[in-house]
Amino acid sequence: MTCASCAARIEKRLNRMDGVEASVNYATEKAIVSAPAGIAAQALIDEVVKTGYTAAVPAPPVAEAVAPDGTGGADAELIGLRQRLIGSLVLSVPVILIAMIPALQFTYWQWASLALAAPVVVWGAWPFHRAAAVNLRHGAATMDTLISLGVTAAFLWSLYALFLGGAGMPGMTHGFEWTATPGDGADQIYLEVAAGVTTFVLAGRFFEQRSKRRAGAALRALLEIGAKDVAVLRRVGDEASETRVPIADLRVGDEFVVRPGEKIATDGVVASGTSAVDASMVTGESVPVEVEPGDAVIGATVNAGGRLVVRATRVGDDTQLAQMARLVEDAQSGKAKVQRLADRISGVFVPIVLLLSLGTLVGWLVAGASATTAFTAAVAVLIIACPCALGLATPTALLVGTGRGAQLGILIKGPEVLESTRTVDTVVLDKTGTVTTGRMALVDVVVTGADGADAAGAARAELLRLAGALEHASEHPIAHAIARAAAEETGPLPDAASFQNLPGKGVSGIVEGHAVLVGREALLAEWALAVPSELVKARSAAEALGRTAAVVAWDGAVRGLLVVADQVKPTSAQAVAQLRALGLDPVLLTGDNSAAAHAIAEQVGIDRVIAEVLPHDKVAVVTRLQAEGRVVAMVGDGVNDAAALAQADLGLAMGTGTDAAIEASDITLVRGDLRSAADAIRLSRATLGTIKVNLFWAFAYNVAALPLAALGLLNPMIAGAAMAFSSVFVVGNSLRLRRFRSRH
Repeated sequence: MTCASCAARIEKRLNRMDGVEASVNYATEKAIVSAPAGIAAQALIDEVVKTGYTAAVPAPPVAEAVAPDGTGGADAELIGLRQRLIGSLVLSVPVILIAMIPALQFTYWQWASLALAAPVVVWGAWPFHRAAAVNLRHGAATMDTLISLGVTAAFLWSLYALFLGGAGMPGMTHGFEWTATPGDGADQIYLEVAAGVTTFVLAGRFFEQRSKRRAGAALRALLEIGAKDVAVLRRVGDEASETRVPIADLRVGDEFVVRPGEKIATDGVVASGTSAVDASMVTGESVPVEVEPGDAVIGATVNAGGRLVVRATRVGDDTQLAQMARLVEDAQSGKAKVQRLADRISGVFVPIVLLLSLGTLVGWLVAGASATTAFTAAVAVLIIACPCALGLATPTALLVGTGRGAQLGILIKGPEVLESTRTVDTVVLDKTGTVTTGRMALVDVVVTGADGADAAGAARAELLRLAGALEHASEHPIAHAIARAAAEETGPLPDAASFQNLPGKGVSGIVEGHAVLVGREALLAEWALAVPSELVKARSAAEALGRTAAVVAWDGAVRGLLVVADQVKPTSAQAVAQLRALGLDPVLLTGDNSAAAHAIAEQVGIDRVIAEVLPHDKVAVVTRLQAEGRVVAMVGDGVNDAAALAQADLGLAMGTGTDAAIEASDITLVRGDLRSAADAIRLSRATLGTIKVNLFWAFAYNVAALPLAALGLLNPMIAGAAMAFSSVFVVGNSLRLRRFRSRH
């Protein structure tokens, strides 16, 4: 395809097939087709061929070698364009200079110009002539038709003037005018127009193609960061040996070794070893994450510490990296509503321009102007009207915007998502896992009967050691929080004997000869232990803040209180402030009790709290807000958020959450950092703004330029340069999105 009208023709042809819905994207050169089961891919390809184009089912995306200029290693089309551009430029510059500067017009200069311009018109413009011929055979006209007609007309007119008119006489000179001027057509040549327009349009198309390649670089970069081979552990009896195999041979359940500095080959779970993992290339998170046996790791992240053995849980197209690449590709191949409008206009624009050009020619002749003036104006109309910029306005901005988002860990599912971000005024934030870490942590330790700082410190350490040792044997999240904090503060924990888990009450056991209890007051009451008043007050204060308190006793005495809570993410308050700055009203939504929810909301600066909501009622909350006239964005991470994410006008899922939530959302935030939600909305709005500027330029350019050309106020060569510049401007404006930066 060479322009948006090509894409419109193919799309129209495919959509004529029964049950077929097709969307053809000019920038990505792809068609997304929904077809009934009875229609094979080959039937769709045959239909495209009947339209005068070629097609193939896309191979699975693979990493490509990218040259330093970002053009790709082996792009035959780009190499061919570059060769034609360089050849045409070398030959055209002398022709244009001689035509524009009368002082350079030596005897027989016009014949030298013919010798230089002929290869440009025939060889340089060959892609335009060939495409125009193919389209003509299928009864269609595209941008190439306009260029081919304009260049050919200028060249044939020049041949007529040289061989049959007075332009071939020795010593002939003529000046250069920016506009069309009356005169005798038989002594005017337009070789500089034929050569100049060809060169300008070739330059525009070359830079357009190169920019499209650069715009898609984010997707290629995603595919390139994965490991290429892996050291798999093969067990024979009790012995294990390492075998290095290509990544494609890795299977779910295989265990593989990752040495310091190596990339983790695929998504998996750490089987043995501890290390720090640098996930910056995948999630954008700059701080390495500590992992230990049982922790999940993502493929393509880098092992920054010790030796790890990882068990593969997802391979090939199921990995997070592959899913990210697929999301980016789908988003880049889709179409926004504004682009569909531009495509419809492009589809009818070329025939209208042909009629307008013919009307210009006839109009000038009827008005009594010379054939030269009429011809010049008609050719200028043909050349300046090419709707390239119109067809590129939306898809190039989408390419760059979604690609830049992928680099920042923001995966936008489709172009229609961008239009939602413009009108969103309310953002509903799920509490657990979104505003908070979703992981319990020890936040306070209260000890009884300790006088003096030294005694209090010793009592605290002993309380943590004994309670932590007992909780270490439990699977409960609160127990994990206590055991983890105790190990960090007091070192390795002793073993617990006679461990008993008492559901709803707590745990009991023997630690270093002490009979230890950790749990609710009900457990202590069974052992005839009364909780001191100071601990009762501390427990009440903790529960008023929505925290959980566990009483600790051993050897027949109550020793202290451990307070555990879900921690607010360090960046959540900053994220809420950024969302407010974007004009959004934040609402905290949670199934937790009201006290806990309000405590969290106060920490992060949220005024409106909706608490104690059952999972299936979250959809009703979003619906109720929409009924109030609000346009709602929802940020969540759990299975229980999936329906609400789908109901919201804009759904944002934390990439650290469940697959169900990610599937139901419009935008996935890979990092799990709430500040990415603000970045996602800023990026979406910036991309939409770029599309609007592009479309305004493309429309305004054609609306302003066509009358100027028809009135004879534009030389065809200047028209050609302006047309090429309009496409380059649109692509260049889109590429500015590559400079988008996260606020953090």
